Order: sequence, then structure tokens, then C-alpha cells
Amino acid sequence: MPAPCPSVARMKLSPTTLGPLFAAIAVTLFSLNDVTMKFLSGGYALHQIVLIRSIVGMAVVMLFMVPFQGGFAAIKTQRIGAQMARAGMVFFANMTFFLGLAALPLADAVALFFVSPFVITIFSVLFLGETVGARRWGAVAFGLIGVLIILRPGTSAFQPASLLPIAAAFGYGGLHIMTRYLRNTETTVSMVFYIQLMFILATCALGLLMGDGKFATTDNASLEFLFRPWVWPEPSDLPYILILGLFASVGGYFISLAYRMGEAALVAPFEYLALPLSIVLGMLIFDEWPDTVAWIGIALILGSGLYTVWRENQLAKRQTPKRQG
Repeated sequence: MPAPCPSVARMKLSPTTLGPLFAAIAVTLFSLNDVTMKFLSGGYALHQIVLIRSIVGMAVVMLFMVPFQGGFAAIKTQRIGAQMARAGMVFFANMTFFLGLAALPLADAVALFFVSPFVITIFSVLFLGETVGARRWGAVAFGLIGVLIILRPGTSAFQPASLLPIAAAFGYGGLHIMTRYLRNTETTVSMVFYIQLMFILATCALGLLMGDGKFATTDNASLEFLFRPWVWPEPSDLPYILILGLFASVGGYFISLAYRMGEAALVAPFEYLALPLSIVLGMLIFDEWPDTVAWIGIALILGSGLYTVWRENQLAKRQTPKRQG
């Protein structure tokens, strides 16, 4: 694991403190990233914004992270396939979530994305052989009820774009499973590096395929964001796009560091700061405020997600080979 910077070492903070602190920093940066992406979604193609963001992010990694984490040795890996698979899951999660942001209120999109703890629970059973008992399955059920309340299927309020943050949650769940698989052998900075590399490669491919706008024939906000032709950014928008790259790379570094330094059960609740942040930012910037039905769904997702995290912590303390919930 990379050594903490000298200032952190002098503070002599324990992993119990640093993990949640780094997670809170990451979530704040990601929330600001979401707001900026939604702000830009009406004028640019998603893959164009993400490409510029990723080039900036890669520059941050190479100029400011790699030199202070052991040089190029820090990004070397003998598990390139697993690294790129993990990065591919991050790419899928980001793209689907941002497409959802273009059409949905910020708070709704973030709340739907927070089905990810339930996805991680299911994936842990399927891929890690963990045993989940009735309490955690009950939390998953309540969370899914919250999702259905926000989605409102079968009514005029239902939007197909609401399924995109849920798809993103599956990508994020896969990311966590792969992080568990790689965390004992790969450095934090290498994980960030391969994510940026995947984003650059994938968005270049998308740009070559659809950057001329030949598929941009729809009034759907999410599809228009995906198929819109590339244009030269307005000078006034360039700072926002550059900020996206900075927030994404630094946020990705801090969230990886948080889970490496702190126990997952202690760190994960701090990711839920994104929910109140999204509500406040949506209200202040986009004049969005969840209606009563949405509030009920958000509350169910938040409560069941936090219970799932708490239950994981209780079970981890028992240190049993096969966990019961």
C-alpha cells in the first residue's frame, strides 16, 4: 500500500479516521462532478466530454500521483486483464449514470444508483461464495421497494431513463468485487491509471463511431447526449470540462485509498453523503426538489442501504469463515 504523504503521517490519524475522511472527500468531488456533467449535458456529446475529462485526469495521474507513489513502478501490473475488466466496469457505470443524469432530476438519479449495496450483496453471493441471511435479504427487499416507488412503473411518471442509474449500480457492484480481488496486489494509483486509460480508449472508439452525429435523430435527452456530434467547446465551458477531469481523477484516488485504508463497513456509509448533497445541489443549481413520492423512495433506499452496511459490520466482527445475515 502506498505510504501516506508526510502531512498525513505527521497528523498520525488512524485508518479508522482516514478511511471515512477520504471517502467523504471523494463523494463531495463526485457530487460536484455529477452537477457539472448535468450542466454540460445539453450542449456536448457525452463521449466528447468524458474524453477531455479523462485526458485531464490522466495528466493529473502522471504528473502528480505517479511521481509521489514510487514512479512508473507504481502503475506496473501483472494482472492487466483484471485491471482493464475493473476499468471497463467503471466506464460502464459512469456512462450509464451520466446518460441518466441528462434526463432525470439529480436526486432521483443518485437515489436509484444507491441500489449498488444491494447489487454488491447479490454479487458477493454469486461470485465470492458469501452467505446472506434473512435480515440482509429483507434490507434488499425494502431497498427495491424504494426503487419501485421512485420508478413508478405503469404510470405516466415512469421514465425509461430511470433504468440507467440502476444499470450503473450493477457496474459499480462489479467494480467493488474486482477491487476486493485486486486490492492486495495492485497499488491505488495503478487502479486510477487503468481507469483513465480505459476511458480514453473507449471514448476515442465512440467518437470515431458516432462523433459526426449521424445517429443524432432523437428528442430523448439521454440518447441525444450520447449521439450528439462533437463540437469545439465554448471557451466559457472549458473550465468546467477541466474541472471534471480533476474531480474524477482525485475523487477516484481518494475512494480507492479510503477502501484500502479503512474497513469497508466503516467507509461505505460515507458514500451516502451523496444523497443529501444531490438534493441540496439539485435544489440550488437546477431548481429541482423531490416530490412526496420520491421522498418516500429515497428514504427506503437510504435506510435499507445503511442497514445493509451496518449489518455487514456486525457480521465482520464475528470473523466467521462463512457469514450469516
